[in-house]
Amino acid sequence: MENTIVRHSGPRAFLERAEPWLLRREAENNLALGVAGSLVGVRPPSAPASPTYFATSEREGEVVGCAFRTPPYKLGLTRMPLDAVPLLARNVAKVYGELPAVLGPDTVARAFGDAWGQLKGVEVTPGARQRIHILERVVPPSRVAPGRMRRAGPADVPLVTRWLGSFVRESGLWDPGNPRARARRLCGVDGGNRLLALWVDEEPVSMAGFPAHTRHGVRIGYVYTPEARRRRGYATTLVAELSSHALDLGFSHCVLYTDLANRTSNRIYHSVGYRALQDVMDVEFG
Repeated sequence: MENTIVRHSGPRAFLERAEPWLLRREAENNLALGVAGSLVGVRPPSAPASPTYFATSEREGEVVGCAFRTPPYKLGLTRMPLDAVPLLARNVAKVYGELPAVLGPDTVARAFGDAWGQLKGVEVTPGARQRIHILERVVPPSRVAPGRMRRAGPADVPLVTRWLGSFVRESGLWDPGNPRARARRLCGVDGGNRLLALWVDEEPVSMAGFPAHTRHGVRIGYVYTPEARRRRGYATTLVAELSSHALDLGFSHCVLYTDLANRTSNRIYHSVGYRALQDVMDVEFG
């Protein structure tokens, strides 16, 4: 069976082709759906420094995998047949001279890393390993932290900027974004939506947000508590409350990513109803 790679003109054309396939495993494919969905209807820059990339891997006229990128971020991959990966790497190489990294299911990301390393002659290094979790019903925390949840607003931008910077440094995840610009969007400044919640115990002590959503689900992210406020149940309580809020809004599930090296976060999310769905990893290029 012959593999083909079809590059689409933009996020709308990509979703017209790929969305039915992606929705079969909606939670697993939350990044592809969320990234493309957020760009539909958004006018691209007149002279972009680097083009976006949305492609489907197809076999006998059927979608069997997807790849996507919004520079300067890494390339994202879904599950796909491993024998299609070298062809995908060659197609990506027609668009980009270099990549910082790729993120996808373990075996797919490693296969792409090998193919890209051979094509470009660059060093290939395994990066962060994460686990996607899904929640469909919240289990109340056994210990509810004192305080309350509130939405972050414009006045919280300086605090959120500092916390986002610390979150990226401590997580070790590759992120070229500007923390202040992201904080302004998450706090509802510059026309952005208020997508970030703070847990307040006399003062803000933890944060978590909705970085993206799909048709039926919400992704929980940016979960962070400063070192001095940890081990008091703030993040656990906030994630449970925020997840419950998402379900109350009518979404059927929530997803979140955890660092596999962080046993504590994997344990606390499991305690409020999250279960493992799929392991993914970064492969970084020198």
